[in-house]
Amino acid sequence: MTTWTSDELDRIAGADELEMAPLRRNGTLRRPVPIWVVRDGDDLYVRSFRGTDGGWWRAALANHEGHIRSGGVDKDVTFVEVAGSGIDDRIDTAYRTKYGRFGGAYVDPIVAARPTTLKLVPR
Repeated sequence: MTTWTSDELDRIAGADELEMAPLRRNGTLRRPVPIWVVRDGDDLYVRSFRGTDGGWWRAALANHEGHIRSGGVDKDVTFVEVAGSGIDDRIDTAYRTKYGRFGGAYVDPIVAARPTTLKLVPR
């Protein structure tokens, strides 16, 4: 399994947004959408602001593959479902710490979207 380099982790985690383009069922990439990304140790995680109604999230679940761009890093990734795996509190804290400056109107929906937590694994 491929892992992130320290440089990639730092660059992606240091950026405010990540451009996410899940793979469609027909094998083409969806148009990229900006989303928030957080780091926990050597892993990167995303959640859907719109919860399970988020279009990019539903597409990511359909194929579990896509492409991300952030902090000058361009990577094909696998989306791994991790909701309920015991890391939710750490991911909540990471979102509040990194994005708290934007206020509860933006951060609270992300924290509440625990069921949409996806780990980004480079391919």
